[in-house]
Amino acid sequence: MPHIENSPWTVPVAQVASRPGQSKQIDADFPAPSGIGDEVIGVKEGEPVHVNGSFDSIVDGLILNASINAPVHAECTRCLKPIKRDWTTHVTAFFPYKDERDNRNQPDEVDIIAGEEESEDTYPLFDNGAFANLEALLRDTLVDELPLQPLCREDCRGLCSQCGVDLNENPDHVHETTDIRFAGLADLKAKLESEQQG
Repeated sequence: MPHIENSPWTVPVAQVASRPGQSKQIDADFPAPSGIGDEVIGVKEGEPVHVNGSFDSIVDGLILNASINAPVHAECTRCLKPIKRDWTTHVTAFFPYKDERDNRNQPDEVDIIAGEEESEDTYPLFDNGAFANLEALLRDTLVDELPLQPLCREDCRGLCSQCGVDLNENPDHVHETTDIRFAGLADLKAKLESEQQG
């Protein structure tokens, strides 16, 4: 496994770590990690994901505030047309400095409470706070933000349930339908009418 500093998702943060009030700007592309979405909607592994924001140093860690822009491929769940668009979302994540108390066998009450309230948007720093790795953050953020049922447009009319024609392109498309539940009555009516005429 390569060293963390050689990872394409690693950002050096040693210059701001442990110095509250410092800030490090980030404006760069990172390759999309694997496992973002599926064939219906997702981000292809290796596609450039742009991160624009800053790491801000506080007493107990770094806060990342950034916008994430990713090229999303999707299929409209109504009309099945392919969709390609850039998807932008905002993220705030916490990268805490390693606490020396983590090495103790018995956590005290403060540790337990902190553990229960710890945010899901918390990620580790590596090499004594020298590096932040964005791989998991990018994956988690994009997986959470992608819609479960993507649409090519909000008012997509979808496909005809009988013949599959695109109702967006053929808004007046209709089928003459006969309710098969009344087919027997129609046959009986025709038979009675023919007997009366005979």
